[in-house]
This record gives sequence, C-alpha cells and structure tokens, in this order.
Amino acid sequence: MTHSAQEFGEWPLKRLLTAVVGSGPKSADDMSYAQAREAFQRILGGEPDETTLGAFWLANRWKRNTPGELAAYTDVMREESVVTAEPDVDPVDCGANYDGKHSSALLGVGAGIVAAAAGTPVVVHSGDRVPTQKATAYKHVLDELGVRTELEPAESAEMVDETGFGFYYQPAFNPGIQDLYERRDEMGVRTFVNTIETVANPANADVHLGSFYHLAFAKKLTDLLNESDQLEFSRAIFFQGMEGYDDIRPGYTKVAEWSEEDDELEDYEIETAEYGMAMESDDLAVDDVTAESASITEAVLAGERDDAFADAIALNGAFRMYARQDVDTLEEGLALAREVIADGRAEAVLEELQAF
Repeated sequence: MTHSAQEFGEWPLKRLLTAVVGSGPKSADDMSYAQAREAFQRILGGEPDETTLGAFWLANRWKRNTPGELAAYTDVMREESVVTAEPDVDPVDCGANYDGKHSSALLGVGAGIVAAAAGTPVVVHSGDRVPTQKATAYKHVLDELGVRTELEPAESAEMVDETGFGFYYQPAFNPGIQDLYERRDEMGVRTFVNTIETVANPANADVHLGSFYHLAFAKKLTDLLNESDQLEFSRAIFFQGMEGYDDIRPGYTKVAEWSEEDDELEDYEIETAEYGMAMESDDLAVDDVTAESASITEAVLAGERDDAFADAIALNGAFRMYARQDVDTLEEGLALAREVIADGRAEAVLEELQAF
C-alpha cells in the first residue's frame, strides 16, 4: 500500500477535475493513460481529501470511463495493491460483481464445484458486503456452507490445487481496494472501482469469466483487457447474467466471447429451452439469498434436487468448462456436469472444501 508522502506527477485530482473530467457536460474530456494512472496512484496513496475524491468518482461516472482509463486504473491496482498467488493448475477466473445479488439464488459456487469435479479448475473472488448493494456474494454462500473464506492468497492457491475450486478474499489479496471501503460506502453509487476489482485476477489465470448489464459494456471490458499492461488473459467470456452476476439467465442470455488471438468480440445468445430447461427467472428467486443459496447448492451437489436450480447449476458448470475449452460444446459440458453430480464427484469436492 502506498502513502501520501510518495512523489506524484503534475496531475492532482483537483486539477484533473477542473481541467479534464469535471469541467462540464460539453467540455469534459477523457484522461490519457498516464493521467488516469497518476489519479489512481494518488487515490491508493490516500492523498485526496474526501470531497475531492467523491467529486472525481462522480465525474468519472457521469462522463463514463474509456477502456484506456479503466486499463490504467487496473494496472495501478495490480501493481500497487493486488497480491497474486498462482496455483499449479490454470483455473477459470470468475470475477462477478462484488456487491452481490439480493433476490435470486447465487449459483456460481455450485457451478464452480461441478466444473471442478469435471476437471475444470475454477477460482472465484469477492469481498464482504461490498458497496453499493452490500448483497450476497461468493464469500457469504461459502461461509454458510462451512468453507473457510478468510484466506491468505497462498492458502487460496493451495485450495485450488487440492480441490479444483478456490476462493480468494479481497481484503487479503487486494488491500488497497479494501482500504477504500468506507469512502465507497459513503458515495452511495457505484464507481469505477466496482468494475476494476472484478478483473483483479489474483490467481493470474489465463481465462476470465465475467458479467455485464449491457453488451456495449462487454466491449469496453474486452478493450480494457487489450489495453492493460498487467492483465494477460488470452480468453474472456462475458454474459448478461442474473442481477449482473455470473449466473446464466433462464430464457435468453446474451454472451460476448473474446480471444487475444483473434482480437474480435463475438456475441450470441444462449436459450435455456434449447437444453430442455423449462424455467423462468421467478423459478430461481429466493427470500434469503445467502442461506437458501447454500442449502440449494448442497442439495443439488448431493443429487437430491431435480428442478430448475439443479438445471441452472449444471448449465452454469458446463459454461465454465466451455470457457476454459475443456469441452467443445455446452451440450457436452452439460452431460458431464450431470454425470459428476450423479456419481458423487461434485459432492466430494464440496466435502474437500469443507475439510480444507
């Protein structure tokens, strides 16, 4: 973590506000990569006063960040805050929105465990009640399942290698972002930090699986990956998940797929009915997201449910296999997902996690 006594360049946040990003709806401009880098270095260093920082965050929100600005913020975060720990295997990095879900079951834990049981290692990461929603994220479902979550990065990497599924805890692997918690909470609206924390990539994975609200944002995220000096994903898949999370929606889900080799963004739709799944969004709604997500996950992995939740966890598990290219099609992955649930391999991974 940096300190305010460090030396910076010539662009304090107040100058950036008056001369670049906050000069008005018609005259506001975008920052250069170097300006955005310095801005976030100052923020992580604790230099700006609360009023200036809040104004800077709002100005960025109103004008909308460019991929280059987001790449600069991400690179500084990776250089000055993120503590990486690479497992021996190369997992799929799942970076869902950290502020969580509040009305539908969180299926990513079950899906990740199913994928791990099928031979696709998976890493998930989150904080604890992150602003603005402060809703249920990966940590809370894992806690409810009796899985240790407050791990140091090296322990997280060990978890991946031992079980095929690993959780990285933001306060441990990204302390600079954690130090901004109270100021983010006081803002009451999302800031660009909500975007860049999802691509922190603490395991240095090669494949990223993320979510978006609108397809244009997926394009911005893939451009971020392209322009970042610190991120080395060779493949990324983003989709319009439930509540912006990394759970495929019942009905139609828009997907955006990118690879470094082709440097093109391909978009298409997944229709759950094509896989024999007659479900709607209301079928995945729950009252207590944390508790019910955990109990549903446990029952599905034990083979005790044959309903929309079981279908959704299997399909999301298959999508993780497909993201890492361990299967050629979702149909192949879905068959494998159902196989590892039926033969007890998925439940065994959960038991290994609980014993870790």
